[in-house]
Amino acid sequence: MNRTVIPIAPAVSKERKRQAPKGRRVDPVALEQVQSLLASSPRRRDLLIEYLHLINDRYGRLSAPHLAALAQELRMAQAEVYEVATFYHHFEVIKEGDEAASPVSLTVRVCASLSCELAGAGELLAKLPAILGKEVRVIPAPCVGRCEQAPVAVVGQNPIANASNDAVRAAVAAGSVNPSVERYIDYGDYQEQGGYRLLKECMSGARDVEDVIRTMEASGLRGLGGAGFPAGRKWRIVRNEPGPRLMAVNIDEGEPGTFKDRTYLERDPHRFLEGMLIAAWAVGISAIYIYLRDEYHGCRAMLEAELARLRAAPPVSGLPEIHLRRGAGAYICGEESAMIESIEGKRGMPRLRPPYVAQVGLFGRPTLEHNFETLYWVRELLEKGGDWFASHGRNGRKGLRSFSVSGRVKKPGVHLAPAGITLAELVEEYCGGMQDGHRLYAYLPGGASGGILPASMSNIPLDFDTLQPYGCFIGSAAIIVLSEKDSAVAAARNLMQFFKEESCGQCTPCRVGTAKALQLIEQPHWDTTLLAELSAVMRDASICGLGQAAPNPIDCVIKYFPQELA
Repeated sequence: MNRTVIPIAPAVSKERKRQAPKGRRVDPVALEQVQSLLASSPRRRDLLIEYLHLINDRYGRLSAPHLAALAQELRMAQAEVYEVATFYHHFEVIKEGDEAASPVSLTVRVCASLSCELAGAGELLAKLPAILGKEVRVIPAPCVGRCEQAPVAVVGQNPIANASNDAVRAAVAAGSVNPSVERYIDYGDYQEQGGYRLLKECMSGARDVEDVIRTMEASGLRGLGGAGFPAGRKWRIVRNEPGPRLMAVNIDEGEPGTFKDRTYLERDPHRFLEGMLIAAWAVGISAIYIYLRDEYHGCRAMLEAELARLRAAPPVSGLPEIHLRRGAGAYICGEESAMIESIEGKRGMPRLRPPYVAQVGLFGRPTLEHNFETLYWVRELLEKGGDWFASHGRNGRKGLRSFSVSGRVKKPGVHLAPAGITLAELVEEYCGGMQDGHRLYAYLPGGASGGILPASMSNIPLDFDTLQPYGCFIGSAAIIVLSEKDSAVAAARNLMQFFKEESCGQCTPCRVGTAKALQLIEQPHWDTTLLAELSAVMRDASICGLGQAAPNPIDCVIKYFPQELA
């Protein structure tokens, strides 16, 4: 009987090495393009976001072949690269199979934050797509940090202040324009005005570290990014941690209504840099990482140029390394640990604490994290003494505050005023009063997350700890002024839409809570009982301040504006 012999393949050893990596095969053309962009740059994981920017800037998008090639260059899993690329707003990730589609020639982002909405951003979003045509993509964007210039549209990377349909159309016709910062105090001018003399005194031994830290503590200066932790105490805490120690500087002011850091950076960048270097000296920092939001393109070009001048001719030897890192559009990265995750090339998701950033921060090292403006004040404070700073203030408060004011006032902008000034005083003394035809109705004392208060409560001192009894807080001192022609309900809907879009999605109370809250307040009649329960859960169970503070506008509307819910 004939038998058919079926050959049996030899068993494959589990130890046998795979002939090719798992996942997408790397396209050789895409690999060559990525290698050309990276050139001799180091292939490090923490530079992932920087390299994603290189590709996105060059090709206008991030295709699957380019992401696969970048993953191979950095020896990372393709899934890791993809999850980071899709986390940030400013990366245009093309889905697999859509690579052949022609990219839009230009993207116009219209700021949809509350200040811009008050100034007519909705009309721009409604009309611009038809005016500009199909080749130009028009999309709403979260706050771009130019609230005093509302409404704002960003054409490519070029911000258009007080934007109109005609102004945006002209900017699109002009093509790609690289924004720049003009008329600022550069390195040479700053030195001629006595700049870096204080740093020289510190590093030469003419000033004692302990005396400097004591002066910082005596001044009462608190962190000006929103949390308000005493700056001098923070220096002492991090200095007592084992080295090497690092510093992370937060210039990612994404809180709607906030633009003070950009304003000061555009005027006097080296005052900030000197304060940063003095802090690094006092704490014993070996390397500094500056995290600048992607919306500030002109500031980034200027800061890169000034840092190059500083490195080429340092005022004193022994300065720590300074790295400038570029954000990619994520409000959550204003939270210190999320910013650190982003600097490390990851998704900007807040960390669970403890351990705290001062103990285990950037790259696992003790980290001094500061907001831009906190460091901006260091030089003047040390030159004039802690008592000078503390001598300012009203209504029993001490210090100075930089108020970012926008909305229905005649003179929006950054106004340096005594801590403890009231909203009524701020508007009349610094902002030129309300716009003609407008009467004060309500105000946001601390940006999107700081709550909403009625005009009847405009005599509360504005400072740390003064607003909490009313369910609000000052945060980064972003003041948005509403008139009787505006609605607190509409403001709350705008803010909750922002929080829903900006939630990182890591924790359920925030991810689901913001979406559910928006759904509830979009109804003509609010279920206040259910909203109160939802607010309590978000405050108690969210990992970070976004979810914990997101209910503030809703709670304030229910408490202070019941007439709008009737």
